[in-house]
Amino acid sequence: MKKFLLLLLFCHVSSPVQHSLKFLLSGSSGVPNFPEIVVAATVDEVLIGDCDSNKKIVEPEQDWVKTFLENNPQQLGFYNHECFEVLPINFRAAMDNFKQRFNQSGGVHILQQMIGCEWDDETGEVNGFMQFGYDGEDFLALDLKTYRWIAAKPQAVIKQSRDAEISSVKQYEFQLTKICPEWLKMYLNYGNSSLLRKEVPLVSLLQKSPSSPVSCHATGFYPDRAMMFWRKDGEELHEDVDLGEILPNHDGSFQMSVDLDLSSVPAGDWRRYDCVFHLSGVEDDIVTKLDKAEIRTNRENPSDRTIPITAAVAVLAVVLAAATGFIFYKKKKANLPPQSPDNNSELSEELNPENPDLHPSWFL
Repeated sequence: MKKFLLLLLFCHVSSPVQHSLKFLLSGSSGVPNFPEIVVAATVDEVLIGDCDSNKKIVEPEQDWVKTFLENNPQQLGFYNHECFEVLPINFRAAMDNFKQRFNQSGGVHILQQMIGCEWDDETGEVNGFMQFGYDGEDFLALDLKTYRWIAAKPQAVIKQSRDAEISSVKQYEFQLTKICPEWLKMYLNYGNSSLLRKEVPLVSLLQKSPSSPVSCHATGFYPDRAMMFWRKDGEELHEDVDLGEILPNHDGSFQMSVDLDLSSVPAGDWRRYDCVFHLSGVEDDIVTKLDKAEIRTNRENPSDRTIPITAAVAVLAVVLAAATGFIFYKKKKANLPPQSPDNNSELSEELNPENPDLHPSWFL
């Protein structure tokens, strides 16, 4: 169930060349039957690992991650150190700080953090990000371009000089623009057979009843960077078309559909229509001609298959909205290394939690 909840938190951002490493954290206070701390890591929006304060174990969510951690015990040591030693202490201190800022003494409260980086493998551009939320609302965000903390609430205003503000931001800059991208590249390289794979879908024409729109349904594709549309005489249609969302399948692949209302189209003109599916990184599109003989008609709309997921989102919306967060670690300025490691071996040594000079901190 926890894995299912974490997957529901992720939105799919389509970009043909942009990769991301994100860490999600949600810390709760006063929430019964819910872990005090939940942490999840994603690469390109795919859940790769998680931990929580109840199970006391770092769980890899992909086979390649399990192998990677077995071959890189210093990484597993780092995550164990952060999840179960550093983070609980810093979380409680941060939660107390937030309650003081809002003049709160008790009740249910959720502290969120989103942190990570994006890397464009064509241009080499790197972007780092960090933001905090409290009780389901934006609270504080880091702007690396201006070296400023952007407060979304009056209680989030950090009272310090401009020099001190720049100094505090620079504490994170190395991790977000150097270390994080190196980790991202390392994970992409190790898990490329899974993360960088291309799987084309099975495309079907479906119709609930003779008077219903015809749905062009694609399922089993990966990644989620895809487009789907109807054409008439080779021209993309925008009217009488209903494009559905890209939704996850249980096996990690994706599905989507696009409906076409043919109520005003003469039967003799159906041959002028076709459905096009395009998967980023794949040269050939999948083109499906509109043919009555190929339409599968039944009493169940294929989109109904997503109802359990949609219903779960509705029921858990309040909890999940408050429980989303993204995390990465930061070091005190005095402990920042002088330069970025030149290779993965040096990078692993730099991040070895057994190093007495490494004192990461998750919160302000």
